[in-house]
Parts: sequence; C-alpha cells; structure tokens
Amino acid sequence: MIDKKSPLPIYYQIEENIKQRISNGEYQPNDMIPSERILSENYAVSRMTVRQAITNLVNEGVLYREKGRGTFIAENKIEQSLKGLTSFTEDMKTRGMTASSKLLDFEKVTASVEISRKLEIEENAEIYRLQRIRYADQKPMAIETNFLPVTMFPDLKKEDVQGSLYDYVEKNKRQKIGKASQIIEATIANEDQATLLEIPPGSAVLHIERHSFLEDGTPFEVVKSSYRADRYKFSSDITRG
Repeated sequence: MIDKKSPLPIYYQIEENIKQRISNGEYQPNDMIPSERILSENYAVSRMTVRQAITNLVNEGVLYREKGRGTFIAENKIEQSLKGLTSFTEDMKTRGMTASSKLLDFEKVTASVEISRKLEIEENAEIYRLQRIRYADQKPMAIETNFLPVTMFPDLKKEDVQGSLYDYVEKNKRQKIGKASQIIEATIANEDQATLLEIPPGSAVLHIERHSFLEDGTPFEVVKSSYRADRYKFSSDITRG
C-alpha cells in the first residue's frame, strides 16, 4: 500500500489509499476509521505521519472528527454547477434525491433599504419574508430566507412555499423566470444555524445570496441561504477569454 521509495510523500500516499477505500466501498459514509495507532501499525509508519494524513483529509472534507468518539467518513458532497438557473427542488431531483422543506417563518414585513433597492420597490413597501430548512433525503442541507414583493404575489400562502418557489412562480403565476445573479462566500455557522443544520457550532457554511429576475427583467426575489459546507460544493467550467 505504501511505497517508501516513492518520491510521493508518505502522508499523501496514505490519503490516497483512504480515498481509494472510500471509492471502492470498503469505507461507507459515517463509518469510523481505525485509530491512529492501528493505522500507523497497518501502514508501518509513525503516528505523526498518519495524523498529518488524517488532518489533511478532515480539512478537505473527506473525513470528520467527533470529540471523544473518533474520526469518520464524511457524506458525499452534492455538487451543483454554477451554469444554469435551477431551484433546490429541481437540483435534488436530477440527483435522484427527494427534496423537502420545513417552514420556519412566513410573515409580511416592511422592506429594508437593501431589499427594497434589490427588488426595485419603495422603501418600507410590504414584502414576504419566509425562512425554510431545505432537506435532501430528509437530511438538512440549507437554511433559506426569501424576500418577495407582496404586490407581485398578493395571494401567496404558506402551502405555496412548502415545495419549489420557482414552480409556484412559473406554474401557478405563469411567469417566466429569466436569470439570477448570486454571490457565494464562506462563513462560520452560529449556534442557531448549527442547530438547524445539525452541525457543530463554528462549522463552515457557504453563504449564498441570489437576486432573481423574471424574463422581462423584473426582480422578483432575493434569497439568502446558508449551505452545509461539508455536504455541498459548487463547480463551474471556465474558458480563457
């Protein structure tokens, strides 16, 4: 398994061997891997070398640690392409997963300066604010907070937002969604977010803000989301101009 004559660092070879075991199904998500002592004996290397390999895999999101318990295989990350505009529900469906939501809050509030500017409505105009936990196969993936103008969707009800908002806009309201702009940045989960997403406080999350438009250019939604960084990743194809 380990070639000590190879120019590749031993810790890197251990990382690749563990990844291979995950790939071939020997290790399954949430399985506990052997202790550092056992791994050092199995690979015939020092525990310090094993520790470096494990730490690198934890930082990479391949493994995760639980204090007092051990180190475990992380769940496979869901990859979303940054090309094309899809809803969470549509995105999960293409992966053969079942999307669901838990509505935490649904209320009419007055728009802040920031939200009114992005929705191109008057400051203090009435908007819907709704917050949901988004699940994939019953596991929490994200917390979403949506802001929509009441004048555009005057009859929006709680039952309308249990599934895909994009479905509601396009099928119920017969409006064509055109495009969106979004910003993605890494942040740290606070206690409330950690509880809702079932992750330790201080875990990394991906904060995404999306600004969505109808086909005619009318803004209809601002959504702020916090995605579990251990379960989600984004990809894009880049062409040199």
